[in-house]
Parts: sequence; structure tokens; C-alpha cells
Amino acid sequence: MNWKVAALYYFTALDDLPALQRKTKEFCLAHDICGTILIAPEGINGTIAGSEDNLDKTMIFLDTHFGIMKGEVKFSTACEKPFSRLKVRLKKEIVTLRAPEADPTKRVGTYVTPSRWNELLTDPDMIVIDTRNIYETKIGMFKGALDPKTRNFTEFKDFVQTTLDPAKNKKIAMYCTGGIRCEKASSYMKAHGFEDVYHLKGGILKYLETIPADKSQWEGSCFVFDKRIGVDHGLQESAYKMCFGCREPLEPEDIKHQAYEPGVSCPHCIDRLTPERAEGLRMRQKQIAQQKSQ
Repeated sequence: MNWKVAALYYFTALDDLPALQRKTKEFCLAHDICGTILIAPEGINGTIAGSEDNLDKTMIFLDTHFGIMKGEVKFSTACEKPFSRLKVRLKKEIVTLRAPEADPTKRVGTYVTPSRWNELLTDPDMIVIDTRNIYETKIGMFKGALDPKTRNFTEFKDFVQTTLDPAKNKKIAMYCTGGIRCEKASSYMKAHGFEDVYHLKGGILKYLETIPADKSQWEGSCFVFDKRIGVDHGLQESAYKMCFGCREPLEPEDIKHQAYEPGVSCPHCIDRLTPERAEGLRMRQKQIAQQKSQ
């Protein structure tokens, strides 16, 4: 079975969240949808997958209850089931920044379409910032972009406060995987005095979907949060795998390394892996193999 995958988000004020959670979970379970959906007072965010027919019906449901088609939706495919189960969770934020002044329902930067993004990248006065985390940026970035090397999105606030100055850094452009983090980051920066703030509409995924490889300023693969690990131009699955011991993305050379043991270790984590941790991961791998064989 080929799986249709939808990455989606929409900043919109919501209320009666428990009822929305219940309805959404019931509908998705009835239509064999897997993946994760987050619901918060500021909106909805998620990546889900299913058969083409069931996913299309689910998108109609989400549009009816959340207006999702007014937000960002990107479709791709997977040859294997990309998520093991369905999770529909209530959160304080659909993307955690812990900055109440960052409210995309009230203020955001200027959206830049993929077709105009290359032009923006060549502006010598523009500071281009990757708002993703370091384990994501290590497998791919836009040429010339600044990497804050954050371990989580909440650290982006510290990066802005210690590195950037609205009086000196007049023009800021940001991007992320699907657009949600850079949209919220733009709201944060606008609240802190940065005026010319831009962000890539639809994120890297929309750029890779629409911009031909021979005209692209993207280098490497785009990390995604499912079993595909990374995608390339045309949203084709990349050659990257993941070490489920440390969650680091692995290149083909890493998989050939003697330190690589599926589900247990890789060259990035072998030196800090304890015997107890290794044994626990091996037991987990056996359980997964048994479940697949049933």
C-alpha cells in the first residue's frame, strides 16, 4: 500500500479543545489514519498519513472543524507506513516557544513564496536564519544561511537576544521544515522590535516540492519527523536513516561503520552507550521484530 502523507498547520484561535480532540481522534481512527495531531488554543499542527481516499476525507473533516485549508498543507507519499499509531494531543502551544508575546494570530512577518525565495537569498543586507534544531540542520541547509545550533525551539529566544539587534540587523529572513516555526519566530521578532522580517511560506518542503533541483539554493536533504528521515527535491525519500539509539540522522557511510547496530548504536553515540542501555535497546529491537512478524 502506498501512503499519502499530509503535513499541516494553521494558527487560529480555538476553544472547547477537549471536544475537538475527541471528534478528531474518533474520525481519524475510523479512517485508519496514523500520525500526530496537536491541538492548542493557538491552532492545529500535525503530520498524518493514510490511504489516499481516507486521507482526503480526513482533510475535509479538518477543514470543516479547523479551517485547515486556510493554513499550510503539504502532501507527499511514503512506500511504508510512516507512523506506528495515531496520537491526538492537547497542548499549550502547537509549536513550543514559551513566549506569550509571540502570537501569530495577531502579528507575523512577511510571507515569501518559494518562487521569490532565491531572490531574497541574494540580498547582501539580508540575514537568513535556519530556525530548526542542530540535528536537522546537519543534513541540509540553504546556501549561506545562519545556523543557530539550537537543541530545541525554545532556545531560539536566547539566540535572538545574544546574536541579533533590531537597530543593526534591519532585514531578517527565516525558514524551517514546513513553515510553522519560522512563522512563530517571525511573530516573536516583530514583538521585539525587528521590522523587516520575512519567512518562507510553506517552508523547505514547499520549496523542494516546487523549485527544480537545477535552480535550487538548497544543499543536502530536509529532515522530516517520520520514518523517511529525510526528503530531497520533489519530496523524494532520501538515503538517510536514523539511529533509534540516539535519534541522529545517518548517512549511508554511517550505516557501514562498525559501530552501527540497528536500533542500538551508531558512530555518533557508541562512545557514550552503556552496556545496560545497549541491552535495553536490543530487547526493544526484538520486540519490534516480533510485532512485525505477527
